[in-house]
Amino acid sequence: MSKVSIGGQAVIEGVMMKNKDKYAIAVRKPDKEIEVKLDSYKPAADKGLFFRLPIVRGVFNFVESLVIGVKTLTYSASFYDEETENVDYSSAESDKKASTNVNADKKSDTSDSIMMFFTVALSIILAIGLFMLLPAFLVSLLDKYIESHVLLGLIEGIIRLAIFLLYVFLISRTEDIKRTFMYHGAEHKSINCLEAGNELTVDNVMKATRFHKRCGTSFLFIVMIVSILVFMCIDSKTLWLRLLLRVLLVPVIAGISYEFIRYAGSHNNTCANVLSKPGLWVQRLTTIEPTPDMVEVAIKAVEGVFDWREYLEDMKKEND
Repeated sequence: MSKVSIGGQAVIEGVMMKNKDKYAIAVRKPDKEIEVKLDSYKPAADKGLFFRLPIVRGVFNFVESLVIGVKTLTYSASFYDEETENVDYSSAESDKKASTNVNADKKSDTSDSIMMFFTVALSIILAIGLFMLLPAFLVSLLDKYIESHVLLGLIEGIIRLAIFLLYVFLISRTEDIKRTFMYHGAEHKSINCLEAGNELTVDNVMKATRFHKRCGTSFLFIVMIVSILVFMCIDSKTLWLRLLLRVLLVPVIAGISYEFIRYAGSHNNTCANVLSKPGLWVQRLTTIEPTPDMVEVAIKAVEGVFDWREYLEDMKKEND
């Protein structure tokens, strides 16, 4: 059975699924109905050969995923922002409100784009500061005691990995994040169900595993491991230069990590499976067994971008 090319992420009370140049967001609204929104984008890979080069494609894929991720999270949150307002308008007020909708929508689109840019930029800055610069600064305090840059790089990597795991563990304890991680499990289960060649029904999806080798959690864990290997090879006694190199090499590390995840997700050999084990273990923190109603949402998201019935029929003919 060939691999399904779709991927996605959990959002607030829902799931986003992406396939080629389109993505669908399915959200369980406060009234318990499922809202599905379809959208499209132009992948960087379609812009030219340069964007499809190994390592390079990983960098742009990461940025694309981050932008779409923030956009879909904002969309899913909007249903629950609206729920808290509960403002009743008289007919006159409703007419006045309707007359200003066009201008308001234009201003909203512009402000949303600006907000999206700053949100993504801030997310990247905070991530680099917490997971790259902070460990490097802490290790610099040991310079007078340890001369080996290889050992310093190893200690820095261990600190970075510890901060990452502690961060994931702490956020997984909050109630809202727990529900999001349950939808994360529903997302994985639906993809695993298809990859196993089973029909996308609630019963079948519930039986599938909640762990997947192409998960974003595994990607971030691999980033931590790759960063250890890269920074162990760099010798810099000057703190500001050491910190600058950490920032400049982030795209390279992300690109290498992407190639690993891409390989592991498309191969089922012993090497790929063994190297994927640590990332799958970390997913025990970021995925939780979903409820059937969460699986229903994930199935709706898949159906928005992927004809699974046609896919299974094609696989059946191929096997015959």
